[in-house]
Amino acid sequence: MSQQDIRPAPKGFTPEQWDTFMADGFLVIEDAMSDDDVGRYRDAVDQLWRDGGNYPDKNLGAQNIVEKHPTFVELIDPPRHVGYVYDVYGELLKMILSHALVRTRGAWHNAWHPDGARLVPYGVYTDQPMQIKIGLWLTDLPEPGMGNFVCLPDSHRSQALDAYTTHESLEGERILQCQAGTMTMMHGSIWHRVEDNETDIPRKNIFLSYSPSWVVAADRHTSDPEWLDTVGREQRIIMRSYSNGYTNHKPPKDDSPLFLDRDTGLDIDAGADEKIPVGIRKRKTTIEKFRERDLVRH
Repeated sequence: MSQQDIRPAPKGFTPEQWDTFMADGFLVIEDAMSDDDVGRYRDAVDQLWRDGGNYPDKNLGAQNIVEKHPTFVELIDPPRHVGYVYDVYGELLKMILSHALVRTRGAWHNAWHPDGARLVPYGVYTDQPMQIKIGLWLTDLPEPGMGNFVCLPDSHRSQALDAYTTHESLEGERILQCQAGTMTMMHGSIWHRVEDNETDIPRKNIFLSYSPSWVVAADRHTSDPEWLDTVGREQRIIMRSYSNGYTNHKPPKDDSPLFLDRDTGLDIDAGADEKIPVGIRKRKTTIEKFRERDLVRH
């Protein structure tokens, strides 16, 4: 494939957004989706809800939805959010979970927990996010008590929480109240829970989780090969459906570059050794570049 056929990375974090995300463990972007997109995604979620036999009284928790409904394929790598997760994971970006949720009145809801590993949490290894969860909100949530997502800002720095496995309200918690069309980004180590839905309005949303490619996927082992043949190049790569496990650490040469540099349009960093093949040549992530700029400023 020619470099001309590979697109530059879509927009991602500004330095200010990254600072907020790392300080709070959570970022909210309002009006991220058009009304048309919200409607299409909501209709597709409703179809999964009906097909799953949960409609209309029980929760829906459908996983690997990008393979289950054609509307959701575009959610693997949309310009809306893929640039943000690429900024963190760079050329080893991987989708590890695509999840549609409907939460109905009085149904089961999550207690306080972090995402990812529990016995040895991500924070043992790094303070950087080992998982980022994108939330697409398809229902207006103007008030608490609607099955709202709740998080405890700054808690991603802690590996323990006294309220773990409970639903109790905590001082400083943030109850997400937003309009349909909002997008959120969550650090995988932040402590969060779900409020009870005390209304007759089902809460509908989609979660899309990303990690480095060597983290095991949460909703599949591999993808259906016939389905993979129908998706775009970047979508296929981001799904990382490799038959050899170690390939997640060292992807095939044809899977690099995933994206070109958004500023230069190149597949190489300034000063990098051009003699090293592109498939194994180190490329800096945007977050690495942010850190270097901070060191220069200070």
